[in-house]
Parts: sequence; structure tokens; C-alpha cells
Amino acid sequence: MKSFINVITYLVAFLLLQTLATMLVAAGWVLYQGEPLKTALQSSLDHLQNFNGQSMIFIIASACASLLTIVVFLLARWSPFSRTYIRTRPWTALTWIVLLGCGTIIPSIWLQEKLGAELPPEMLKMLEYVMKHPAGYLVLAILAPLAEEMVFRGAILRELLGRFHRQWHWIPILISALLFGAVHGNLAQFFHATLLGLLLGWMYYRTDSIVPGLVLHWVNNTIVYVATNLLPQASGSTLLELFGGNQRAVWLALGCSMCIFLPSLFQVALRLRKSRP
Repeated sequence: MKSFINVITYLVAFLLLQTLATMLVAAGWVLYQGEPLKTALQSSLDHLQNFNGQSMIFIIASACASLLTIVVFLLARWSPFSRTYIRTRPWTALTWIVLLGCGTIIPSIWLQEKLGAELPPEMLKMLEYVMKHPAGYLVLAILAPLAEEMVFRGAILRELLGRFHRQWHWIPILISALLFGAVHGNLAQFFHATLLGLLLGWMYYRTDSIVPGLVLHWVNNTIVYVATNLLPQASGSTLLELFGGNQRAVWLALGCSMCIFLPSLFQVALRLRKSRP
């Protein structure tokens, strides 16, 4: 029971820290615009949701939320910091993880389309603003993955793994993945984040370290960021539209992705080992 209370504590703390940071940044922006202090906090979230292209507000709020989460979880020792895994010099395994991340994107998009899950228009618009801003990369590909790995693998999954017998390790991995998907707040990101969370959780289970998952998370978010900037037409488009209506090209892209994904997964499975007995 104690472990489940701890898990709830970690999750609630994460959500509260995200909300607090967002409100404070938004309130600061409202004050900067000349509104009185009395009404700043009341209108801050509405102002943020209707920022009308002011992507820097969302970027700053997201950066502060991630930084606050990292600091709190470190200071509270909810997600222990350790260099043990890095000292094993797992460079080959991490290289395969980079390739694994490259192979997950198109299959995940394809599955998301088959399930009929789409990002809400307002969420898509906000992400487009952030992705097209240079500072957006720091937030989405560096700070957010680090904060989320500390919370969902370093804290939540670590706690659950300590309470389940080793042969039932997929139960805590699944629970942490579902929670990871759920906090994204929409069906499209839920499917992708949950599937990604299964891989992230499995890698944490194999190594007792968030480093492999952090690399995969970074690759995933980096590819999305780069694709958004290099292929602006890709935003909001289906795979079929992206490939000019050529269904054969879609299947070819899926096949190529699987030719990267499956060998990489096999190599990662061979090379991931716990950093301690």
C-alpha cells in the first residue's frame, strides 16, 4: 500500500508542479501586460491558452515546469541520481537505442492514424509554434524528456518494481506506461506515449538507469522537432498525404522503419544490462 501511495504522490506532485509553473509564468506575463496583481492569477491560464502566437510564453512556462520538476524530484530523492550506469561505458547500446528511436516514428504514426486518434487543433497549433522556435528544442527535446524520465521511470516505475516479483515486471512497466500516456491529456499522444513508455520502462528495468530511456526519449522528440521544421507540410498531414498519395511509398516507409526497428531492438536487448548486481 505504501508503494501505491508513493506513486500517487509522485504523480500528483508532477501535475501540481506543471500547473504551478504554468500559472506563475502566465501570471507574470499578464502583469507585464499591465493588468493589476489582483486579477493576474485569475486570468493567467486563459491568457496562456489564447496566446495568439506568443509561443515564448508557452516555452518559458514549459521550461520552468520541467526545471522545477527536476529540482524537486532530485532534492526529495524521489528519483535518485547515479553515474553508475554511465561508468559502464554503454556507448554501443546507446548507439543502437538512437537507431531504435529512428525506427519507431513512422510505425507509431501509422498506428495512430489507424486508431483514428488526432491531436486537438489548439494543441497542434501550440506545438507548431513551439517547434518552430529555436528555444523550443531545449524545452521539448532536452528538459521535458529529462523531467518525464525522472518522474515516470526514476520515481514511479522504480517504486513499483520494488513491490512486484521479478517475474511480474511487465505489470509495473505497463502501469507506468499508461500513466505516462494519460498525463499527455489527449488520445493521439496517449497511444504514442504509452507505446513509447513500454520501451522506456523495459529499458529502465534492464538497467536500473534512466539514461537509456532518456536517449530514446530525446531521439523521439528531436525527430519530431526536426521534421516539423524541415517538412512544414508534415504538420497535421497523414502519412498518405505526406507521401503524395502514394500508398506504396507509405508501405515502403513502414517496411524500412521496421528494418531499422527490429534489428535495433534485438541488439538493445542483447546489450542492456543492469549497472549493479
